[in-house]
Amino acid sequence: MSAAFTMAGGEVALDGRPILRGVDLSVGEGEFLVVLGANGSGKSTLVRALLGLVPLSGGSVRLYGTPPAKFREWRRIGYVPQRLSIGGGVPATVREVVSSGRIARRGRFRRTGAADRRAVADALDAVGLADRAAYPVHALSGGQQQRVLIARALAGEPDAFVMDEPTAGVDADSQRLLAATLAGLRERGKTVVLVAHELGPLEPLITRAIVLRGGRVAYDGAPPAAVEAGVGAGGHVHAHAHAHAHSGPLNGWPDVIGSRSSAGEAGAAGEA
Repeated sequence: MSAAFTMAGGEVALDGRPILRGVDLSVGEGEFLVVLGANGSGKSTLVRALLGLVPLSGGSVRLYGTPPAKFREWRRIGYVPQRLSIGGGVPATVREVVSSGRIARRGRFRRTGAADRRAVADALDAVGLADRAAYPVHALSGGQQQRVLIARALAGEPDAFVMDEPTAGVDADSQRLLAATLAGLRERGKTVVLVAHELGPLEPLITRAIVLRGGRVAYDGAPPAAVEAGVGAGGHVHAHAHAHAHSGPLNGWPDVIGSRSSAGEAGAAGEA
C-alpha cells in the first residue's frame, strides 16, 4: 500500500516552544486514521505540518511522495480546518464557499461547468445544507459553518481528506450525518486523517488511531485500545491548549482551501 502522507522525524517549534518532537508517521492510501490527544498535545499542528501549512524545524514530510513545497496536485487533498474565517467585502453564500472547493480541480480561470455544479449540489446534500445554499455563511451557526467546510472539501472530490476536529461544536444529528458521509468515502477507498477529542459515531469507521502526548506519538494502533487507555474518547486527559494562528496560505494552498475573493480565507487558528 502506497503512502498518502509521510512524516519522518518531524519537529515543529512555535515561538521557541517544541510542539512536535520526532514524529514518524506514514498514512497509507485508503486508511481512516484518527489523531487523538489532550488539548495542546500537538494534534492540529501535526495535520498542518503534514500539509506544509506549518514549517518543520526538523525532519521531513511527503505528500504522495513529494515535499509540500514541490507538490502540485492539491486537487487530490481536501482540507477541513477547525473554523471558517469570514473575510470582508460582499458576504459569501453557502453555495459560493462550497463552490470554491472546485478551484483546485478545475483551475481558477476555467468557467464552472455541469460537473462542478453537480459536485457542489451533491456536497450540500451530503451535509444536509441544500436548503441553506443561498444563505450568507455568516448567518449560520458554528456547527452549520463547520458543515460548510466539510461540503467544500467534498465538492473538490479529492483522494484524501484532512479534517481538524470536524465534529467540534456540531450537534449529535450532524455528527451522525458526517459519519454517514465519511462511511461513503471509506467505501470508495478515500484516505481520511481526522483530528478528534472523541470518536462518537465515527468509531466504527476508524481503521487506526494515534495518540499524541507532549508532541510525541504515544500510541499507534487499534482505536479501542486508545480509548481504553483513557487518552482518546474517554477524555481523561487534561492540558492547556496552546493557541496560534497560521499567517496565510503556503505552497499553493489557496487553491485547496478556497478563494479569498468569493469565500473568505479558511483560518487555521486553533489549538496546537
